[in-house]
Amino acid sequence: MPKLWSGMTSGTIDEAAEDFNRSIRVDSRMVREDIAGSVAHAKMLAARNIISPEDAEAIVTGLEGILRDIDAGTLQIDPEAEDIHTFVEQTLTARVGEPGKRLHTARSRNDQVALDTRMYLRGRVEATAALLKNFILTLCDRAEESRAMVMPGYTHLQRAQPVTMGHHLMAYAHMACRDLTRLRDAANRMNVSPIGCCALAGTTYDTDRRYEADLLGFDAVAENSLDGVSDRDFCVELAAALSLIMTHLSRLSEEIILWSSWEFKFVRLSDAYSTGSSIMPQKKNPDMAELTRGKTGRVYGDLMALLTMLKGLPLAYNKDMQEDKELIFDAFDTVDACLTVTAPMVGNMTFLPDSMRRAAASGFINATDLADFLVGRGMPFRTAYKLTGELVAECTKKGTTLEDLPLEAYRAKSELFDETLYDAINIENCLNRRTSYGGPAPESVDRQIGRIRSILK
Repeated sequence: MPKLWSGMTSGTIDEAAEDFNRSIRVDSRMVREDIAGSVAHAKMLAARNIISPEDAEAIVTGLEGILRDIDAGTLQIDPEAEDIHTFVEQTLTARVGEPGKRLHTARSRNDQVALDTRMYLRGRVEATAALLKNFILTLCDRAEESRAMVMPGYTHLQRAQPVTMGHHLMAYAHMACRDLTRLRDAANRMNVSPIGCCALAGTTYDTDRRYEADLLGFDAVAENSLDGVSDRDFCVELAAALSLIMTHLSRLSEEIILWSSWEFKFVRLSDAYSTGSSIMPQKKNPDMAELTRGKTGRVYGDLMALLTMLKGLPLAYNKDMQEDKELIFDAFDTVDACLTVTAPMVGNMTFLPDSMRRAAASGFINATDLADFLVGRGMPFRTAYKLTGELVAECTKKGTTLEDLPLEAYRAKSELFDETLYDAINIENCLNRRTSYGGPAPESVDRQIGRIRSILK
């Protein structure tokens, strides 16, 4: 296939170099965006009398036919084409003749690829946002179901204070809501049209960049032609937002891996989202969670590769920037795959509330409440803290819990203790009293669920 850039040179390069230079394997997924951008460009050229209405009509009809044939499977994208822009333009010219050669007036592949990438990623943001919403709603549904299931909350992976499974899951729902807003914020900044910046210095033709941008759904046009073709900040921003999504999915995956182990037994994974061992018949492996945890590094790598690719580039376009699409496409593909699996994995796992309650009872997670009981009777908190620590140590030696320690053992430490202390340190009561805004009490979890569901609407 002849090169768009043949002229000063022969357009013939070494076979290995040609394959090295080719991007069609990656950018062919932008064919719809390339055709949509070309249709808008043809309409703009005709509106400004740069090409005739007849030529514009032939171009638009030809482009629509190309897309129709690709969708029908009667036209295959040529894997030997240099890129998707070359394939579309040369296929168009082969079909409509001379008018097809006028399409590239007042644009360059530099602004064309920047345009296609922004348009394609705009659609990917919406697809990922839909997956995120589904994930958040799944978390809300499971949190509502487990709003009163007591479990130990942890710091340093040590049992700390009582929470519920519902409260714990809603922490991830809030993370995912922030992820959603980050994606949308990045997409809003991305929604600026670079078309008309041409190679780097605009054009001498009397174009109407805003008309073309409006046709394509952009909010604005790039104000500087150099910046318009060289900007890939939006790829970095999106990759950073996707990396944070993976951070949160990885943290949740790590907890699910722990919770589903025999050492915790807080949840049981569905057979549909776990695997077995080829040699150990008793095993049920949390492979989907482990793969999500592992793929997090892949998305981080995409982000770092984008930053590294950009850091030394002079203005304006450089061929290094051909790497941007493979990296950001991979980041979106990976995140979407992980969200597609994680949401139903969470949705179908079985909670084991008895195991959670036993872990809560044996972890002295009501020790702070015991100290608060003494503070309520007038003892300074630091004194109450020390005395409670001594009682925990005594329970540990005797192999018992604060709830089961006899009253006389308490009164040996302080006359402030009476029978009401058992009500104060009952784990369910400890939990239900934590009604501070954002706390783990069931009514607080209900408020969180209601707020997030209303935000998503």
